[in-house]
Amino acid sequence: MSIRVVVADDQDLVRTGLVMILGAHPDLEVVGEAADGLAALDLATRLRPDVLLVDIRMPGLDGVEVTRRLAGPGVTSPMAVVVITTFDLDEYVLGALRAGARGFLLKDAGPELLVQAVHAAAAGDALIAPNVTRRLLATFADRAPGLPVQPTDPLTGREEEVLALVARGRTNAEIAAELFVGLSTAKSHVASLMTKLGARNRVEVAMWAYDTGRARAE
Repeated sequence: MSIRVVVADDQDLVRTGLVMILGAHPDLEVVGEAADGLAALDLATRLRPDVLLVDIRMPGLDGVEVTRRLAGPGVTSPMAVVVITTFDLDEYVLGALRAGARGFLLKDAGPELLVQAVHAAAAGDALIAPNVTRRLLATFADRAPGLPVQPTDPLTGREEEVLALVARGRTNAEIAAELFVGLSTAKSHVASLMTKLGARNRVEVAMWAYDTGRARAE
């Protein structure tokens, strides 16, 4: 079954390129295109795609607000949103992740990473461009962490290891490979983390790691 994608970008040339890249993969189907935030919100609401690929800066509504309305706190059935941008780090990056985005990519990330991000989001994983991840870690490492908010049920040693990898944007498959465990085991650990932390997705798990000082710049 194909992964249904809606692509939203106000630049016609960029949007066409994204559609062509995704359309070249038989398991990906672009079911809608939007040139502004309001149209993206409307299309995504009506079509309920598996993944919404949205530019962070658009007229009408920006990508952060579109993400918040479709995947933010209080949304009953949050959508998988991947945010793309030409900016490697500004105030919008954290805003998009806190709004519920499952992925964050730069427009020059390349076709392979774009497709990986869409697949990861559809599977419930999260993929953040490696250079963005490093900068996010550096940003949080430079500030003094607040008082850690500990889950009621403490994390196990293995869950702490998984947490560190999730914070670095690793997928379930990559976590399994790095820890020498099966894919189902990696998924189980991630699910346990989400439950203990009250997180709705992997990005919220990563943000918790940053906020409590557990994630460090490499």
